Formats: sequence, C-alpha cells, structure tokens
Amino acid sequence: MPANVFPEGSCGRPAKNGGYRKSVMIGCYDFCGHYEWTFEWLRRQGGEELVHRFWDQAIGQDSQRHAAALIAEKGFAGMKEYWAHTLAEEAAGYTFTEKLGVVRIDMHECPSKGFLLRNGLEQYADYCDHCIGWIGPMMQKTGFQIHHEHNHCGKCWWEFRRSNDSSPVSDTGILAGKNDVRLHSDWAIHDQPIDVFRNAADASKEM
Repeated sequence: MPANVFPEGSCGRPAKNGGYRKSVMIGCYDFCGHYEWTFEWLRRQGGEELVHRFWDQAIGQDSQRHAAALIAEKGFAGMKEYWAHTLAEEAAGYTFTEKLGVVRIDMHECPSKGFLLRNGLEQYADYCDHCIGWIGPMMQKTGFQIHHEHNHCGKCWWEFRRSNDSSPVSDTGILAGKNDVRLHSDWAIHDQPIDVFRNAADASKEM
C-alpha cells in the first residue's frame, strides 16, 4: 500500500491556510485500509503485544480520549452521546438500545469492515479486534464491563454494564427486540467463527 498520499508532482508543503498545498486529504474509508495495514505492520515489528498496546495507547488514550472523558463524566448518557455522533459520522448501520443498567449496540453494517471486504483488503488477521482492543481498556478504567461478539463480516453487538453488575448476556431479542443483530440470517455463517468476549477488558480476553 503506497504511503504517499500527495498527487504526483506535488511537493506537499504546508499552505498558508493550513493543510498542504496541492495535497489530497485521505478519505474516511480510505483511512480504514491504511489503518488495517498499520496493525499488520506493527505485528511484524513487535508481535500482538505491540498491536494491543497501540490500540490502547494510540487510540483509547489518545485519539479517542474524549470518549473516556464523556463516559467517565456522564456514564450511560456519555456512551449515547459519543456513539450517536461517531457512528453517524461513519454512516454506520446500527441500533442503540438503553435499558435500566445496560446499553446495547447492535452493528448491522460496519462501514469500515464493509469497505475492507468490498475491496479485498486483509493485511491483519482480525481487524474487528481493534474495537475491543481500545474500548475494553477504556471501559474498564471508567467503571464498566463489556460483553461483545463479532462475526468478521461487518456485524457485531455490545452490551455495557457497570463493573459490579454480574448480569449475564441478554438472550436474543430481549433487549433490542427485532433489532438484535443475532436475528440476522447471516449472523452465524458456517465457515466463519464468531469471536466471543465476556466481561472483557481488552482483545486478549476472548473466550
């Protein structure tokens, strides 16, 4: 994957109004390809431990630190505020369900994983793990626990509860009704395993 995002013949020097003269800003979906490529590059440099540190430190503690601040301050309301904005920006196909003591997100069509699948981009073995890789540590620090599953085909679900809540995973349809992604006919694909995380704090806590 080429690292140079400047047009041929452009020096890419800073312009007076910010940005770069004659430069091209990488698009949201194109970013996903570079993002995924970076995970594999890091793995080759330092193994999975380095990749997991990148997810926690560079994403959770840096680029998405505003998520931690919102959730630490507002709890479940902060989750809704953060993901409503973020997932709308990404044009994700999702539903958000809030009940007493729990927030559930059902991802019916992940735009970034969908982009990778449509374009045949697969450098890193499990791109989907990066979400739990930064959300897990962040939620643990803010006093929440996670139940999560993803099917590697652009569908996943999340349940967030307080760390002292011992409630098990909800049965299919109980929280989200017809919006429960587990009701999709293509949720469980015979040749594609579903990754399962319970009370997860990071991507290494897979069942």
